[in-house]
Amino acid sequence: MKNTPFTEKHTALGAKMAEFAGYNMPISYTGINDEHAAVRNNVGIFDVSHMGEFILKGADALDLIQRVTSNDASKLTAGKAQYSCFPNDAGGIIDDLIVYCVEENKVYMLVVNASNIEKDWNWVSKHNSKNVEMHNISDRTCLLAIQGPNATKLLQPLTDMDIMNLKYYTFVKGTFAGIENVLVSATGYTGAGGVEIYFEDSNNAANIIWDKMMELGIKPIGLAARDTLRLEMGYCLYGNDIDDTTSPLEGGLGWITKFTKDFTAKEILEKQKAAGIQRKLVGFEMIDRGIPRHDYLIKDGAGNLIGKVTSGTQAPSLGKAIGLGYVGIEHAAIDSEIFIEIRNNLVKAKVVKVPFA
Repeated sequence: MKNTPFTEKHTALGAKMAEFAGYNMPISYTGINDEHAAVRNNVGIFDVSHMGEFILKGADALDLIQRVTSNDASKLTAGKAQYSCFPNDAGGIIDDLIVYCVEENKVYMLVVNASNIEKDWNWVSKHNSKNVEMHNISDRTCLLAIQGPNATKLLQPLTDMDIMNLKYYTFVKGTFAGIENVLVSATGYTGAGGVEIYFEDSNNAANIIWDKMMELGIKPIGLAARDTLRLEMGYCLYGNDIDDTTSPLEGGLGWITKFTKDFTAKEILEKQKAAGIQRKLVGFEMIDRGIPRHDYLIKDGAGNLIGKVTSGTQAPSLGKAIGLGYVGIEHAAIDSEIFIEIRNNLVKAKVVKVPFA
């Protein structure tokens, strides 16, 4: 297993550690419910340095991004970011990612999922026919997510960058906690507000910034609470809710699929949109008692198979069990009654709007 620059910090704090995407990562510290509540109501810090970062430079960098991603990156100006995905040749999803415009039409950063770094790098490289300068900076980049309604207020004294007024999906770059060239982005995976900070692990930067966070009393949070937080918001997790076999239209990502430009599998997805999708990722909440889990079967009242659960949990903020799953389009309407097969029993649930929180 790989370590992040913060692994020793996590073990010293007593974190429960486990393998995730090839990395030794903290799963929990004081418990999921406690950590979840800290982020929803106050502030918490996640080590997400396992994520991948690619820099694309050159006159044709935007053209390359436009061809391999579904969203329209030409809308980005310097200091803005955009959620997107890489469609594969069959219209499935290679990965979801965030595109950062560092310098308009010249320099971009792509942030990808840890488990897909090599796959994504190979995919983008394969389509780089115009010698765009590419750098995989994943191994030397630290990424901390400081999330929660009080995050920016706590962090603002550490920098002269105006991070309290950062608009959603914008970023600034400057000195943070005495460390130069820190990118502070109003993004995150929790729906609770806050920022993500990117910086190079050099000159003891990782130790300095982490120790400063601890001095401020920011609670460290593990990946288990990160999962419950994202699920309450209905955010997709790659490998669970979206993958190489699911299209962005089926996964509820039509809003990042822009047919005003050319990109991989555009024609396939246009045909799918015109014909209408046959299945759809929906949110549901349990009516009867039971917790849905990944790969549990979804059935109708007669016991016929109509889909499969992709994510599920007991939502700490809501006090009820929720989930995401694919069902046939005829069962996807809000308030549709569905049943989750849990230990050979059909447990009643209903389709609801997301976000759940």
